[in-house]
Amino acid sequence: WQFVSLSRPDSLSVPPAEPRLWTTQRDGEVKLRMEESGLAAEPALTVNQMFVSTVERYGEYTALRWKEGDQQKSLKYKDYYQTCRTAAKSFLKLGLERYHGVGILGFNSVEWFVTDIGAILAGGFAVGIYTTNSPEACQYVAENSKANIIVVENHKQLQKILQIEDKLPHLKAIVQYKDELKEKRPNLYTWAEFLELGRDEPDAPLDAIIASQKPNQCCSLIYTSGTTGQPKGVMLSHDNLTWTAYSTSKHVNLTAASQAQEVVVSYLPLSHIAAQMVDIWITMKIGGVTYFAQPDALKGSLVDTLKEARPTAFMGVPRVWEKMQEKMKAVGAKSSTVRRKVAAWAKDVGLLLKCSCGKSLQIAPVSYHIAKKLVFKKVRKALGLDRCTKCYTGAAPITKDTLEFFLSLNIPLCELYGMSESSGPHTISRHDAFRLTSCGIELPGCKTKLHNKDEEGNGEICFWGRHIFMGYLNMPDKTEEALDAEGWLHSGDLGKQDENGFLFITGRIKELIITAGGENIPPVPIEDAVKEAVPLISNAMLIGDKRKFLSMLLTIKCQVNPDTGDPQDELTPEAVELCRQLGSKAVRVSEIAGGRDPAVNAAIQEGIKRVNENSTSNAQRIQKWVILDRDFSVGGGELGPTMKLKRPVVVKMYKEQIDNFYKDVASPATPDNPLPPK
Repeated sequence: WQFVSLSRPDSLSVPPAEPRLWTTQRDGEVKLRMEESGLAAEPALTVNQMFVSTVERYGEYTALRWKEGDQQKSLKYKDYYQTCRTAAKSFLKLGLERYHGVGILGFNSVEWFVTDIGAILAGGFAVGIYTTNSPEACQYVAENSKANIIVVENHKQLQKILQIEDKLPHLKAIVQYKDELKEKRPNLYTWAEFLELGRDEPDAPLDAIIASQKPNQCCSLIYTSGTTGQPKGVMLSHDNLTWTAYSTSKHVNLTAASQAQEVVVSYLPLSHIAAQMVDIWITMKIGGVTYFAQPDALKGSLVDTLKEARPTAFMGVPRVWEKMQEKMKAVGAKSSTVRRKVAAWAKDVGLLLKCSCGKSLQIAPVSYHIAKKLVFKKVRKALGLDRCTKCYTGAAPITKDTLEFFLSLNIPLCELYGMSESSGPHTISRHDAFRLTSCGIELPGCKTKLHNKDEEGNGEICFWGRHIFMGYLNMPDKTEEALDAEGWLHSGDLGKQDENGFLFITGRIKELIITAGGENIPPVPIEDAVKEAVPLISNAMLIGDKRKFLSMLLTIKCQVNPDTGDPQDELTPEAVELCRQLGSKAVRVSEIAGGRDPAVNAAIQEGIKRVNENSTSNAQRIQKWVILDRDFSVGGGELGPTMKLKRPVVVKMYKEQIDNFYKDVASPATPDNPLPPK
């Protein structure tokens, strides 16, 4: 007979199994990718250890700033930490269980940060939920993360949770952090009531939980805004967050608060790792200030916030930089001839200087200093970027046209590249290590490998380092697809490196168009070339997978509804001006769409002809195109939360227009293809 021991497993004298590089268990631990020397040899920290260390050094410094009405408010690091501890005690009192989620559904705010960190200190998972999610999408994330508590911004977001709460068996409470509650319900709390719950709770239970946390355990879930299938819960460990914050701050030379405080503006969705890494973790590591934008930031108020906050570092997604570019061009079109000429001259000087050097020039010619005084300073001030020494772009591909526009104004945009699965960044461009259209070199302590390289040196970009995620929650199959047997993360992106290690992204494997003739065509360079050739175009999407030739869907630059973010029929001022130059009187998209405006049609055809002339092969030429009735948008479903094109969605939505391109194409009856078309 064998007796089964009934004592608890951890009291058996079995040596613990060595953790593997990955896990999909919510209570799992991973082997940290420590190295013998360099940044990857730094001791591993929990979130609490990093925060306490910052409070010890910079406790009296301002951590967060925001505006309530016309009043400026702020919070010091020591008070910020204590508020997070109070929130953690409140979560425990509400019944937060170890390794269960706290969902956060709302725009960036102090409460968002405090909820995130409070959930982690209390031993739960911080789980950001996109504010654009439908109730069903919220349900999936809440269920998958076993959320015990969901924190919502306002009545609108609360409604989504109330619609699904009876389908969430783990849910114990809901907290609303903005506006008055419209109705009292059991287990629904205001932010003040929520903090009150934990205010007088003893420290010991929380301290015991904090002491039991390890850097190689999960503390945060980032749900990929998957363009296909259900989102995956990317498990990030304490070390993923704290080490990546450290490595990134070193790589881009951020200043510690004791010298001068860095200032960042928080406005991009915090459910996305890029915003979270910059706004919460990196800023905390160096004792910087995070200034919260208004919820309508992306609808127009961002520049006002930038002027108030005057950030020293600023991260924008390509659409933000494109919008600034359009606005400045529209202002430029209205300014006096002399001012326009000076500005144009200054931009030429700026671009000549930057392009002649590849890196940054040490000694600038006199003309550059004059241009700097006359134009560049004013432009920076008008954008609120007069103190900003580091401007970044990431999360989606940016066009060379936009990069050159800002470069010419002496605002080099440093591209960064990475993914949720690498805790945000993997490579970042810097002023002293800059190549136009490159995403820079990898963070210190990280490695890059190109898998299955072709004859031109393009291969799948693979990452290695302490920033690599733990695994996808409850999805071992998907995790093994992303991580190979040696633990390298396969990005699904194609790229090449130059002799100095600068990474250039050339496309996405999944986005590659493979024509009926078997040609592999990356769509982004062709789409960018068309947008550059025809400035009237807002979005361009190349079609041609399994087709006999390439075609393209085009949209026109139009005004956006400031409240909903939806595209409108009116053209932007810049677009109207461009139409005039082409000899068109159009002021609305509906006057152009579907080929209704001969002058615009001719200009687009001419632009596409120029792009085709530069194509590397006949198969890469665009044969047909159509102008759609409305621009792409997040609300319309064509773009993801970071403005990334959701190609499979667009193909479904515009199936009719796409089928029309290929209606009359006969299958040539050649010896290779002897069968008549079905």
